[in-house]
Amino acid sequence: MSIPLYDLALSSTGLNGDQLRHLQRLVGNWQLLADLCFSDLLLVAPVDVDNPHRFMVLAHVRPTTGPTLYPAELVGTVVQEVERPVMTQAWQQRVSKSDFVKSLLDGEEFLGVEAQARSNCIPVYFDGEVIAIVDMESSLESGRKSGELERHYLEVFDKFAVMISEGSFPFDRDEIVLEEGARVADGVIVTNENYEMLFASPNAVSVFHRFGIHAFALGTRIQEIGVDQVVLERARLTRLPEFAEVEQGEVSILIQAIPLISNAEVVNLLVLVRDVSDLRRRDRMLLSKDAMIREIHHRVKNNLQTIAALLRLQGRRLESSEAREAIEEAQRRVRSIAIVHETLSRETSDTVEFMEIIQPLVGVVQETVSSAEQQLEFSVEGDVGVIPGAVATPLAVILNELMQNAVDHAFPYVDGEVSQGKILISIDRIGEILEVRVSDSGVGFPLGFVMADSEGMGLSIVRTLIGSELGGSIEINDSGVPGAEVTLRIPFN
Repeated sequence: MSIPLYDLALSSTGLNGDQLRHLQRLVGNWQLLADLCFSDLLLVAPVDVDNPHRFMVLAHVRPTTGPTLYPAELVGTVVQEVERPVMTQAWQQRVSKSDFVKSLLDGEEFLGVEAQARSNCIPVYFDGEVIAIVDMESSLESGRKSGELERHYLEVFDKFAVMISEGSFPFDRDEIVLEEGARVADGVIVTNENYEMLFASPNAVSVFHRFGIHAFALGTRIQEIGVDQVVLERARLTRLPEFAEVEQGEVSILIQAIPLISNAEVVNLLVLVRDVSDLRRRDRMLLSKDAMIREIHHRVKNNLQTIAALLRLQGRRLESSEAREAIEEAQRRVRSIAIVHETLSRETSDTVEFMEIIQPLVGVVQETVSSAEQQLEFSVEGDVGVIPGAVATPLAVILNELMQNAVDHAFPYVDGEVSQGKILISIDRIGEILEVRVSDSGVGFPLGFVMADSEGMGLSIVRTLIGSELGGSIEINDSGVPGAEVTLRIPFN
């Protein structure tokens, strides 16, 4: 629909919130109905309840089992009584159950129909009153040959129509709509209240043949042919649609059992079946690939940890303090990247929880603080949930550099006094922007400091990664009060 049903009905009719939610549930499930009756379905409601001579088309669904009468979009169209007197008649008579108002349309007066069509109007009952009309419209010249399948499908549709007019369809709860849910074209079985098969479509028979079931004698209980009828029993007991998936070898079948209700009693069960073997095979392949990706992240993490350990051993052998510091910096950078890969190795997607990265990073930097010279307090504020893995790796390196820069320069060791201070990492999400602030209570930036002119290795890495890898920006704030603040703004996409 080009316009949401709720908004359209709220602005064009007198329907209230509960009534609109009932209609939304109906529209959410009525593709099944259109396929069963091989017809277009229009959901209409009077613009003025007290003067029902103009009806607004709130929703329209086309059948996938037959041709449509209306290639053009109908939602939002206003139908006059002269175009569809049957709608006004159905509304005023408040017909119920199977006494649907039926009328032949001449076809040239309404919404571009060029062929003669039949219109069946079904009142939609909710909370004891009619709130809308479902208009089933089918062409009399479609040329579709009527056979056993068509007869059974239409009989099932008539039962749904009775349920609509009694207020028992749509069901009270929002149905679980599966992406790979079974459809009419996939396979249909109809049973009575004792689970005895009254009809099985050719496609349903084919589905169960692939499952290894070949005996389909009508009149036998569905369990007698080898199909577990628990899902049917649940549907009859709860009077709600129930789903189940059964597997045998490489074949997987999705079963949806829908109770057909009349006078508050379940009289039949509609069973939709679909062979989802290919979908499950694809799912298994995706799971296998996910496991492989996690294993790669795990191995990369192990290799990085090995490199960090080798750097640490190498640093211990160096006599030059400058060389030792360079090795220690390289080691920290490698460990910060390893933290991201370790987190990704535990995830089933390419996203990571930001807090699972930031806390270990703080631990890496804290290890470099000398308790004899510095007493620093690290804290983290805020949370943004998950971030893409492609953002996590460069961001981890950047945060490591900024925190280490604060440790090294914000709290100088003077005259044998232990320097004390705080380093705060605050994170927030503003729209599609990830905002990260690293601030300290130290001496602040030097007078006239410009980030772009800094020749330090750490800040050079920060500038490169924030610009080329993350497409973000960096801003420093040195307002003259003690401390300094660096703000990163990174687009999520």
